[in-house]
Amino acid sequence: MSEQSDHPSHQKTGNSWVEAVKTLGVSLLLAFGIRQFIAEPRYIPSESMVPTLEVNDRLMVEKLSYLFNQPNRGDIVVFWPPDRLKQQNPELKNDAFIKRIIGLPGDKVEVKEGKVFINNEPLIEDYIAAKPNYQWGAETVPDDSYLVLGDNRNNSYDSHFWGYVPRQNLIGRAAFRFWPLPRMGSIDHEESYSSAPSSTP
Repeated sequence: MSEQSDHPSHQKTGNSWVEAVKTLGVSLLLAFGIRQFIAEPRYIPSESMVPTLEVNDRLMVEKLSYLFNQPNRGDIVVFWPPDRLKQQNPELKNDAFIKRIIGLPGDKVEVKEGKVFINNEPLIEDYIAAKPNYQWGAETVPDDSYLVLGDNRNNSYDSHFWGYVPRQNLIGRAAFRFWPLPRMGSIDHEESYSSAPSSTP
């Protein structure tokens, strides 16, 4: 009799363990799937994107947009370092970078006179820390690649040092800052540049 009365409780305990393992497995699978294909948190380790992003800002990087759409000029993107950057700094091969897309495939980009020119038209960049104090280009961005620069233009290790980011290296687009709380909110993305002034006779 005692064996018969104990059996249901043992079975119930066993079922509880099975359900717990299933729940844990599904939770881990969902967490991995979300991080791998939908979104993941990142933090800012340097001042290269000041004033838009500050050191230790916590961001959510979304990955869905680039599954269906091409990156836009002005997008703030997280990416794996391209080969040239890894060759220059092998210790960075597993570090993700964050910068702003400035040049799209086929664009002619030049930095001069404290401005960035896209196809001979000056970008309006009211989001940068200071005007660039260097000259670069002109160069044409290769197919399936992007020229990226930090908003802290004179203190950013970016494309003007090591070249272009292949499309396949993009991890995702910075979408939302969730820390610190006083600055919590969506990340601004810019896409604006003035028309080149027409010549007058």
